[in-house]
Amino acid sequence: MTGHLVLAGGGHSHALLLRKWVMNPGSRPNRFITLISRHSTALYSGMVPGLVAGHYQREELEIDLRQLTDQAEVALIVAEIKGLDPLKHQLWLADRPPIRYDQLSLNVGCITNNLGPIQRDTIAIKPLEQALTAIDEADANPLTAPVRIVGSGLAAIELSLALRHRWPSRTVSLQARTNAIHRRFQKGLALAGVSVQPASTPEGRTKPSFQGQESLDLNCTGSCAPTWLKDSGLPVDERGRVRTEATLEVLGHSGHFAAGDCAVIDADPRPASGVWAVRAADPLSRNLKASCNNRPLRPWRSQRQAMQLVGGFSRNGKPTAWVLWGPICLGPHALLWTWKEHIDRRFMSRLRGAKMAEVNHDAQGTMLCRGCAAKLPADDLEAALEDAGFAKFGNAPEDAASIPETQSTDGDSVLQSVDGFPALISDPWLNARLTALHACSDLWACGAKVRSAQAVVTLPLAAPSLQRLLLSQTLAGLRSALEDQGAELIGGHTLETRSQSEGTLSLGVQVALNVQGSAQGPIWSKRGMQAGDQLLLSGALGMGVLFAAAMKGAVRPGDLDRALAQMNQSQHQRVELLRNLEKEHPGQLHAATDITGFGLLGHLGEMLETPSINNPPLRVQLEVEALPALKGAIELLEKGHTSSMAPANRRAWSLLQPQPEANLPKPITLHLGAITKGSPRHKAALELLVDPQTCGPLLIAVTPELANEILSRNGSENWWRIGSILT
Repeated sequence: MTGHLVLAGGGHSHALLLRKWVMNPGSRPNRFITLISRHSTALYSGMVPGLVAGHYQREELEIDLRQLTDQAEVALIVAEIKGLDPLKHQLWLADRPPIRYDQLSLNVGCITNNLGPIQRDTIAIKPLEQALTAIDEADANPLTAPVRIVGSGLAAIELSLALRHRWPSRTVSLQARTNAIHRRFQKGLALAGVSVQPASTPEGRTKPSFQGQESLDLNCTGSCAPTWLKDSGLPVDERGRVRTEATLEVLGHSGHFAAGDCAVIDADPRPASGVWAVRAADPLSRNLKASCNNRPLRPWRSQRQAMQLVGGFSRNGKPTAWVLWGPICLGPHALLWTWKEHIDRRFMSRLRGAKMAEVNHDAQGTMLCRGCAAKLPADDLEAALEDAGFAKFGNAPEDAASIPETQSTDGDSVLQSVDGFPALISDPWLNARLTALHACSDLWACGAKVRSAQAVVTLPLAAPSLQRLLLSQTLAGLRSALEDQGAELIGGHTLETRSQSEGTLSLGVQVALNVQGSAQGPIWSKRGMQAGDQLLLSGALGMGVLFAAAMKGAVRPGDLDRALAQMNQSQHQRVELLRNLEKEHPGQLHAATDITGFGLLGHLGEMLETPSINNPPLRVQLEVEALPALKGAIELLEKGHTSSMAPANRRAWSLLQPQPEANLPKPITLHLGAITKGSPRHKAALELLVDPQTCGPLLIAVTPELANEILSRNGSENWWRIGSILT
């Protein structure tokens, strides 16, 4: 595999392009392909007015780009594009290193015009996400708070009717050029109770006060391309749209393509509309493959006019629609809405009905999870350690080990740990950052400050230019995680695998880290819990089941985004806070660990191992209702989704059973609260206890006094009290 094709933006053209590659892999260029999008989902614009009106739920119009890219064997980078250098073939991204490409396709959508003083006082309707957030927040305003939309186009009309339906008690006005609105729409607006005001506003006029009430003002005055495109040096028109040949290749820039609202065919322009963006997908796919294979490109001539269906709502709240074909306008009529809804839902079903790509399975056909869920099961690990002679030490393993006879420059003990796993996600920079944070967690669990790390990076078989790309992104991701906490990447080693990688090339990267640090006081041990201690957890659980369900296309995109956001947060500041509190409350932090591959129950079992036979056995009471779970995790567990590591981890359920051979009560008791024993929620909680975690939370055992102090400090929302220690 040679060459890197980057798809910039997750617009409709690129979404359909990905679907085409899933359904027909032969149409996919033989390249390492990366999609870069500001979000992991894209909103289907045709259904946005229905979402605003409350007719649809958001997930009904979300295009899951992560699932599409996984199926199409395309890497996904969720980042904001800040600039483009076509001469150096680089895209500049926010808060991370640039991405180099060989071929580039632009489908980055548009933003709302913001030209005059009235527009600058309004909220732009595009990008859609910020406008939808503002509309949702306006739900909390008084029911009489007025709404104003500025614009004369179809989007402004649809938005006005949708907001009238959403807020029937509020004043909704459309500031527009009335001569630009078809009389059928004017009549529909009037019947719905939307007042239309002339747009001829004197320069510098301020927005109306509506009797002193704060209004929601939305700018829907047309679109232009993102400003960074104009600054890139690519040829653009007066709206900043990239000018292309009929082949969709950018004028004068071989290997650069553009489609959708951010582009215009120079000799045969069409208005910015989702209709043409959708129809550009096939010619774009054809010519991208031709460009990658150094074959001639084929021109595309789209139809000059396209039918447009405009949705709205009648006075009685029933959905209705108009149909436009050039100057012809028919409607409104309920049957036209039925037709429009059928087309919209069929479009979404096409993007959701794509076949699942092949994924890794074991010999029994079980889907194999990545990340920390790829570790060796505890039974096999313990047996191997015993066979190798490590059992003679008689000590439970700690998260990190102190290097014998060494001290840091300030006299603290020097600790080190090692960790790593197969790539969890296809973004090499973020995957490396997560791997580093996961490896650092072992030192944090000992109360140490990370000082340095060395990495072993195994790269897939690929062209040298692609290996260089993957390695540079991986090293930059490692450095970002380390430098945030004042640590350095001081060296390492690279390897090349000797077998062909299947699937997305970047998933063939494997990273292992040897992490060094120094204790800033007494080294925290896993063992040492005392009766009366409180158990505190620093984050939510459920990473394992979310990523397992994602491999089956069964997880909501937003739930996976929230999981990644938690995983991407370094916990070194929490450790620093605990160290400071420990100085104020000496000797009150008794034990600590991090929750990783063996799940909460497995790691808690390690903490229960007493360091001496003279110490009485301890018991734990876990408050099941208090266990924090990532959004969507419990629901997935109730449906039977689990990580491939979960069956091996279930051996820890033995901790919930009495130990008759030793005449001892069960080590861990679950306090269910309002949860009914044997219910789906109870069964899901049992699975959550053994769910493997990547970049999982810290678990500490502290005195009630220190627990109250931790929970009362700033950032206490990141700690949960989940149980207590009994004798």
